[in-house]
Amino acid sequence: MTKPDSSNSMSRRHLLATGSGVAAGSALGMLGLGETAVAAPKADADAIVVGAGLAGLVATAELTAAGRHVLLLDQEPEASLGGQAFWSLGGLFFVNSPEQRTAGIKDSIDLARNDWFSNAGFDRGVGDPLGEDYWAARWAEAYLQFAAGEKRSWLSGLGVSWVPIVGWAERGGQLADGPGNSVPRFHLTLGTGPGVMEPFERLVRTAAAQGKVTFRFRHQVDGITMAGGAVSGVRGSILEPSSAARGTPSSRTKVGDFELRAPIVIVTSGGIGGNQELVRRNWPARLGPPPARLITGVPAHVDGRMLAISEAAGARLVNRDRMWHYTEGMINHSPIWPGHGIRVLAAPSSMWFDAKGRRFANPGVPSYDTLGTLELIGRSGHDYSWFVLNKRIIDKEFVLSGSEQNPELTRKDLIGYLAMRLLNSTPPPVKAFMDRGADFVVAGSLPDLVAGMNRLTGTNLIKLDDLRKQIVMRDQQVDNPFTKDGQIMGIRNSLAYSGDSLARTASLHKILDLAAGPLIAIRMNILTRKTLGGLQTDLSGRVIGGNGQPIPGLYAAGEVAGFGGGGVHGYRALEGTFLGGCLFSGRQAGRAAATASA
Repeated sequence: MTKPDSSNSMSRRHLLATGSGVAAGSALGMLGLGETAVAAPKADADAIVVGAGLAGLVATAELTAAGRHVLLLDQEPEASLGGQAFWSLGGLFFVNSPEQRTAGIKDSIDLARNDWFSNAGFDRGVGDPLGEDYWAARWAEAYLQFAAGEKRSWLSGLGVSWVPIVGWAERGGQLADGPGNSVPRFHLTLGTGPGVMEPFERLVRTAAAQGKVTFRFRHQVDGITMAGGAVSGVRGSILEPSSAARGTPSSRTKVGDFELRAPIVIVTSGGIGGNQELVRRNWPARLGPPPARLITGVPAHVDGRMLAISEAAGARLVNRDRMWHYTEGMINHSPIWPGHGIRVLAAPSSMWFDAKGRRFANPGVPSYDTLGTLELIGRSGHDYSWFVLNKRIIDKEFVLSGSEQNPELTRKDLIGYLAMRLLNSTPPPVKAFMDRGADFVVAGSLPDLVAGMNRLTGTNLIKLDDLRKQIVMRDQQVDNPFTKDGQIMGIRNSLAYSGDSLARTASLHKILDLAAGPLIAIRMNILTRKTLGGLQTDLSGRVIGGNGQPIPGLYAAGEVAGFGGGGVHGYRALEGTFLGGCLFSGRQAGRAAATASA
C-alpha cells in the first residue's frame, strides 16, 4: 500500500477547528471527497466536558495540560464547582502505602486484588466482550495497579497529604474469600473532600485564565449531537442565573437554548443518588422492594439525567441495579439539600438491632459489610434499624461523613483533629446530633431508652424485656478473654490494630456499665449515595455503544461511568474508592481524549 502524503493526514480536530471555509473545503478536496463537499461547521472547542465535579475537573486539567481548549459545562452555578467531592470525607484507597507500613500493616497488590474481586463478585460476562462486567473487571485491575503504584505520588506531587492513621472500612468479618478489606486501607485526606478537589480546581482555573478553558455554568445538556456516526457536540437549555449556595437546589427555569460543537465530548455528570425516583426504579430485586422511606446523601443536582441522554445517543448503560446506599444514615438537623442525611462511620462496638429490637446476625456489625447489612434490613420488613450504645462508645468511635462535619480536618488542622480523636470526648458535630438530631434518644436507664425509641417511631415495636435480655447476654461475654460472640471477637480484633485502638475503637466494656453512660439509641435510616453501574467504557474512557464498539468522540468518567468501565466496584465497594475512581477515570479519559485530538 502506498504511504499517504502527510498533507492528506490532516487531523479531524484541525478540520473542525479551522475558521476558513476555503481552507476546510480545500482540505476536504485533498481527502478525496470531491469539489461539492460542504465545509464542516467551526468547532467551539477541542473538547466539551459535561459536569464540573471532580472527574470533570481532572479530565479538563489533563486536556489543557496537553494544550487543548475545553468548554466545561455544568447545570449548576459556579458556587457548586467540584460537585459532590466538596461534601465528601476525602477517604482514598491506597495499597501498601507509607502510612500502612508505619502502622505495621502488611498489604500487597495480590492481597488487594483478592479483596477487590471477592468483594465485587463480577458475574456478568467477564470473559465476553459484550458482557456487562467485561470492561468493569479490566478497570478493576487497572485501578488496583494505580492504587498500589503512582496514585499516591501523583497526588502528593499536587500537594495532597493524609492523616497518618489509616482507617479500616468495610472489614467484612466473614471468611477470607468473602467481602471486605483484609487490612486497613482508608486514608483520610487532610482537607477532606475539598482537599482532594482543590489541586484540580486550581489547575483548571489557571488554564481558564490562560484562555484554555471556558466555563459555561447554568448550561443543562439535553442531547449529544452526532454527525456521520461520530459525536459533533451537545445541545441544551440555558438556565436562569442562580445565586443558590453550594449544595442547595437551584432554579430549573429555562431562559434560552444552546448548541456547542466539538469533536470530543466527555460526560462526567455523576450518578442518580439525588433522584429517589430513579433509585427506586433501579432498586435491585435481590434486595427486595425498595424502601418506602429514604434519606438523601447527595445534593438534588445528582439527578442522573445524562445517563438517559447518553443512552439516547447510542451509549450502552450497564449494571443499572448496582448501587451503594448506606445503612447508617441520620436526618441532618441543619439540612442543605432536600432530605439531607449524614452517614455515621462507626467502629464495631455499637449493637445493631432491627426495627423490632432483634439483634442482627453477622454481618450486621458496624463497619463490616454495608450491602450485607442492607440485605438484613430489607428482610426485616422495615426501612430503618437501631444502634444501641453508650457515651463511651460514641465519644471514641463516631465519625460523621462529610467535609462540613469534620471542621478540623477540613481546615487541615491535623493536630486539632488528632487531639479530638485521642481525647475521647464527644466531637462537637456528634454532640450537635445528640442534642438536635431527630433520630437520637439519650437516656439514663434502659426503660427510659426503650420508651424514647417507641415514642420516636410512634410504635410499640421495641419490648424492654427482649432488648434487655439481648444486651445482658452480650455483656456477659466481656467477662472472659474468649467468647462465642462474633461481635466481641471483632472488637478485640479491632483493638489489636494500633490505629483503631488509638483513635477509633473504645475499650471493650459492658453496654450497661453505668460509668460508660448515658445510654444512646439512634434510628438508622437508609441513605442514598452512589451509583455503581453506568455508561460502559473501555480503558481509555471511550463510551461503548450497543454493538460493543466505542462511539467515536464520546468519553465518560466518574460516577456516570460506574467509576470506570460501567461498574469497577461490581456489587460492593471497598470504600475510599469513589473519589479515587473519579480521579483515575477522569485522568484516563482526559489523557486519551487529548491524544485523540492531537
